Amino acid sequence: MNLTVIDHPLTSHYLTVLRDEATQPEEFRSAARRLTYTLVMEATKQVPLLERPVTTPLETTTGYRMPDMVAIAVLRAGLGLLDAVIDMIPHVKVGFAGVQRDEETIQPIEYYFKTADLSDAHVLILEPMLATGGSLSWAVEKAKENGAGSITALCVVAAPAGVQAMYDRHPDVRVVAASLDRDLNDASYIRPGLGDMGDRLFGTL
Repeated sequence: MNLTVIDHPLTSHYLTVLRDEATQPEEFRSAARRLTYTLVMEATKQVPLLERPVTTPLETTTGYRMPDMVAIAVLRAGLGLLDAVIDMIPHVKVGFAGVQRDEETIQPIEYYFKTADLSDAHVLILEPMLATGGSLSWAVEKAKENGAGSITALCVVAAPAGVQAMYDRHPDVRVVAASLDRDLNDASYIRPGLGDMGDRLFGTL
């Protein structure tokens, strides 16, 4: 499967802060941002750099720059990863994918999608919770419809069912996650998980 689970002490530390039910929104947002730095480092590891000459105080040498990048935040929870992505890749263009889950059918309901042309860009889709895979699969499909060829998904926690769904529907998409959790409960929430990330980010519990 095209899944990378990050094995790094900082990732584990900040994930624990996010899991803790006692963590308040301000600390939760801070931990999400810091954990995302580790996701971005891994997610961009395979991005091909563009060469350019650079003149140091001593001589001219070969330098490198990142190619065009677009980050698509899946609303709402994806907003918790966005600031860190912008910190790390200041020239990134930003798109938004509005989708919510029907609590009865567990199917994604689309309400908004807006992004730049993706045909020549490397795309990062910010979907913190990979549960059933419905929302992320939909966002990937929309990105492909807008020309995306190189897509990596950034997730905080993933469930085996969601990972399998992505492999079945979009085997070309790489998924980078901080944790592969155990399973889903009867309401399709990830266990042990960290609750509803959007509610915990924005204090709407």
